[in-house]
Parts: sequence; structure tokens; C-alpha cells
Amino acid sequence: MADPLNPEHGCRICGAPLGEPVVDLGMSPLSDVFPSPELAAAERSYPLQVHLCPSCGLAQLHHIADPAELFTEYAYFSSFSTSWVEHARRYADEMVDQLELGPDSLVVELASNDGYLLQHFRDLGIAVLGVEPAANVAEVAEARGIPTLVRFFGREVAEELVAGDRQADLVVANNVLAQVPDLHDFVGGIVRLLAPDGLLTIEFPGALRLLEQTQFDTIYHEHFSYFSLGTVAELLRRHGLAVVDVEELVTHGGSLRVHARHAARGDVPAARVAAVLAAERAGGAFDRATWLSFADRVAAMRREMVEFLETARREGRTVAGYGAPGKATTFLNYCGIGPDLLPYTVDRNPYKQGRVMPGTHNPIHPVEHIAETRPDYIWILPWNLRDEIGAQLAYAREWGAMFIVAIPALALFY
Repeated sequence: MADPLNPEHGCRICGAPLGEPVVDLGMSPLSDVFPSPELAAAERSYPLQVHLCPSCGLAQLHHIADPAELFTEYAYFSSFSTSWVEHARRYADEMVDQLELGPDSLVVELASNDGYLLQHFRDLGIAVLGVEPAANVAEVAEARGIPTLVRFFGREVAEELVAGDRQADLVVANNVLAQVPDLHDFVGGIVRLLAPDGLLTIEFPGALRLLEQTQFDTIYHEHFSYFSLGTVAELLRRHGLAVVDVEELVTHGGSLRVHARHAARGDVPAARVAAVLAAERAGGAFDRATWLSFADRVAAMRREMVEFLETARREGRTVAGYGAPGKATTFLNYCGIGPDLLPYTVDRNPYKQGRVMPGTHNPIHPVEHIAETRPDYIWILPWNLRDEIGAQLAYAREWGAMFIVAIPALALFY
């Protein structure tokens, strides 16, 4: 298969040639590289276009940036979302019970971030290992007592771990598959790392939910591919892994958790595997027409949001953002929403404070700036955390502030 970093590559799963894009979001900077105000002018932008494989149905970016530029230093720390940490804790409890994990077991998480998940297994007395390419994030995990290998995972890393007698009873890959350019190297490594009776779980936002809820802001350069159960199943099949179960989750606007094992075991898939596959086909997740219709709705959403912000400005109402997630980079840049329409946003992550949003250069302040400026509207940019953030900002109701979310549709609420 061709070099996955070459813009002329074929489909990342099957190698088929890719045709014209189904979604074109223009030029956009890297979503999680937050420049200082002094360095903002030196940013680079790349085409942000989604292509749909006519053979296997994988939605994917054609032009991509080098993963070393994207992930060697990373601005996203999972532990800043309390609901996500709680999601990880529940998962750990479920897996320990289901797999009967104990002191002799090993759990390995790929793209383990700051130890948000593995800490729960460790607290239950289970050996853990994280593999995380971002050194700054891995340092936080190590400080938490989570052993972390600072590497990009693939066959080479898996061979090194297995040579050290480290096959895993459970391999966890949460929200990482989309960030992998060479899918076959990554999954090939998992096959080697996974014990003969081990379990692999993969979580990812589902392509069908992206389409149904117009979640276009989840399209950005750090996400090379946009998966469905069908495309993940095909990828795993090519490496001797079989999907045995799937769960539909509410996280990240609608995610799937795929359970897979070595196909040689002969496990019978749970009934809901066929049900989710049928729903994807019925919903047009693999159809070019569905994606083109999605692109039309995205353009309409841009017009509506810009009109709302321009009206607020004319009426003398102030708008502030909450959060500086990667998805906001896509939304703000595609819509051309700079500081004239969104004067600032805030974020809990100290790493982002004092910097500006990529491309549009909206300043990023500490959360306390909301109370200091008392805006009329607070736009919750990480809309998937609407309830969590709304509760954190309950004090803003004292001065009558209204909250905004733009996805799946523009909505205002107290």
C-alpha cells in the first residue's frame, strides 16, 4: 500500500483510488496547535476535505499533516473533563468484572493521554501500561504513577513489548483510531500485542451520528479517518480480528465501542452487531449522496451562525466562548468567526490560556474571565459537554446570560 502521508495515497483500508471530495471545508490550520499571539502569523493551513472510499466506504482526509507535527506535543488533556473521567471509571469496573482481571493481568491503552483511564485499573490492583506519543501529556501520566511509553504505536513497538513478555489481556484504544495514518501498521501491532484470549475495545465517534447531527466540527486534520462499525470491522478482518460486540454510547455526540477478539477463537457476534451494521446501511453512511447532503447542511449552518453573531453585535450584546477544543478550530475557521464576532473564549487547561485559537486568533483566557466580563451569551464550543459545562457556569444565570450550542442545531438555553 502507498505511503499514508503521501496526498496521492488511496483508501487507508483497501487502497482503492479516491475520487472528488464529498465535503470541502476550505483551508484550515492544525486544530490543536495553539499559537501565542506573537507567533500566530506564522501558522500554516492545509486543505480540509473529506473523501469517501467507493469500495469499502471509509470517509477520510486526503491531504494530511505529519503526525509528528500533530502529536509530539499535544494540547488535549483528558482529565479536564470530569464526565469523561467518570466514563473511564465505569468502563474499568465493567471490564474488570467481565474479564475477571486480577493482579496477573495486563491492561495496555494506546494513546493513553494523561492516565485518565489507566489510573482506575491501577487502583484496582491491575498492571497497566500506557503508550502515548505526546511527551508533555505522558509526563503528567507518569507523575500519576502510570507507566507510559512515549512512542507512536505500531508493529515495531508491539514486537518490543512482546519480546519483553508483555502480551495484554485487554487492549484499549479510545478515540485514537481516527488519528492513525497507517491503519495497517497500528492494527497489525494490536494483533501481536493482544494475548490469544485477550479483548480489544475501540471507541470512536460514529460516522452515522456525524452525518445525522451535522457534526462537521469533528472533522479536522488530527482526525485522518471517520469510522463506522462497518469500516472498522473490515479493517480488523484484514488482520485476523473479529468484532464480537458493539455498544452505542452517548460520549462525543454519539460513539461506538467495538469489542474484538482473535478471529481464530470463533466467537459468535452479539445480535446488536448486525443491528448497528443494518442501521449504518439504512442511514446511508457509505453513500456519496448522503455525504453531499451533509455538506449542504453544513453550509446552511454556517450562514445561520454568522447571522446570529452579527445580529448580536448590532444589538450591542456581548458573546463569549467557553472551551477551546479542536472542533472549535474547524467551526470558527470554516465560518470565518474571528474576534470581531467572538471576542474571546475561555478554557480550563492552563496550556491554552494566553494563546489564541488557531487561524481565527480569538484570545483564550482563564475561565474566571467569564465572571469578570459578564457576557450576554456564552457559546459552549465543546457541545458534547453541554450539560457538564452548563452546570459549571450556573453562576452566569445570575446576570441573565444565555448559553448557546450550534450543533446539532443552533439553540439557546438558560
